[in-house]
Amino acid sequence: MPRDTLTADRIVRAAIELLDDEGLDGLNMRSLAKRLGSAPTAVYWHIKTKDDLVRLAADAIWHEVELPDLDASDWRTAATTHATGMHAMLTRHPWLGQAFGSHLLYGPGKARHDDFSLALYEKAGFAAAVADRAAATVFIFVIGSALGHAIELSLKHRLSKSGADAEQLMADAVTRAAETARQFPRLRERLGTTAATEYAAAPDNTFTFGLQSLLDGFEARLAADHASRRE
Repeated sequence: MPRDTLTADRIVRAAIELLDDEGLDGLNMRSLAKRLGSAPTAVYWHIKTKDDLVRLAADAIWHEVELPDLDASDWRTAATTHATGMHAMLTRHPWLGQAFGSHLLYGPGKARHDDFSLALYEKAGFAAAVADRAAATVFIFVIGSALGHAIELSLKHRLSKSGADAEQLMADAVTRAAETARQFPRLRERLGTTAATEYAAAPDNTFTFGLQSLLDGFEARLAADHASRRE
């Protein structure tokens, strides 16, 4: 494909697909060019470095997160919708969680998300500085909740590169972990649950439980602040 038939947007979209399939370690200009039916030099004409490509791909997927209309719903409903959408996006693109620790990420997609988060918690009634902390707390919680899926995929890619059967190795590790767990009473009681039988899995409904607990705490703090101002 001649370089003038490519666009930066097409390259970024192809990069996202490749990252979803292969993870960060699987992204290189040669593989990307093959997917595009192009030469690596044509890709470099539009996007100069792999770091630039990861930054652009990461910023593009932030636009997938729904930003609820703050005038059409209460803050807590909007916060739940927003955080759930962010969690779903991170689960669809698990490489983004890894990229936070290995690339400098910024751009209008992420800025749009951050600005909305601050507006949301200011609408809830928090002063600007506290809204900053509330938004950051939810963001960190959502990233952490999605990390298990990213860890599992990253590990599968690494194990597969050596020619090993990644699924079997991980199943063996879960079996050995279960044997160790039987030595501890509370862990022994939970053998057979999702968290005990799948690698890097969390207990069922952990994300929903954690998010609602955070929002409960925010709501209680707001009520306490309102009460203190009335005194």
